[in-house]
Amino acid sequence: MTFQLKPILVSALLFMSCNTGKLTVMGSIDSDLEETSAAQLISNSDLVWTIEDAGNKNNVYGLDLKGDIIRDIDVSNIKNQDWEDLTSDSKGSLYIGDFGNNSKKRKKFFIYKIENLANVDHKTEALTISFTLPKDVKSEDFESFFLWKDHFYIFSKENKKTMLLKVPNQVGEHVATYVTEYELKGKDTRVTSADISPDGKTVVLLNHDRIWTLTAFNRDNFFEGIVTKIDLKHDSQKEGICFKDNTTVYITDEDSGKEDNNIYSLKL
Repeated sequence: MTFQLKPILVSALLFMSCNTGKLTVMGSIDSDLEETSAAQLISNSDLVWTIEDAGNKNNVYGLDLKGDIIRDIDVSNIKNQDWEDLTSDSKGSLYIGDFGNNSKKRKKFFIYKIENLANVDHKTEALTISFTLPKDVKSEDFESFFLWKDHFYIFSKENKKTMLLKVPNQVGEHVATYVTEYELKGKDTRVTSADISPDGKTVVLLNHDRIWTLTAFNRDNFFEGIVTKIDLKHDSQKEGICFKDNTTVYITDEDSGKEDNNIYSLKL
């Protein structure tokens, strides 16, 4: 009798150890990518695009939903100073946010544009959008952004008040515009990735164990709408989020050494 119960007990323990809360695991990300720092869909491609952050290659990777690397593209004319997030436009261009700033001493930040990514082979070059901060805004760490109405909206990674800036989607040099600051509710409120739904009605902000949704906003001060916290019931180093459609998101996390880094889906 004891012998028959052992497999059942082991299976139950395995299930408990792999509990992902509200998230559904789509696939395990290729082990060559230990520090996946973003997730983004683009037009004319069914892949989830990602990057690695500071100290890694200046490459963008297209993953299938199993987590396998299908595309590996070298962006040859730029450097990965501290790539943190991705966004895209309706024409199939991918934008890389090089604005990580752990030391909080950085003066200049970059957004790199790769045009028509779906038709790129193995190597390409990017156009450069650069920005500095307004004079009265101190240097902060930024890890998340999205594109909306031809402006990039960039969120600081702060544990008290999250700062929101905007930069025009135009190649060249700019001074960012300060939009607002907002105090998110929770013990750890550092925002690691962001996106806006295809219909422009929902913003999501990602943290290691939760999401905030911003809805019912009338202008680009998104925090003036309704802010809702969603506890994911799962804690890992989540660094990437993007909308699949208006109500479903994909999420990626980094390799913690304790469990695989995965692509997850979540119905909001």
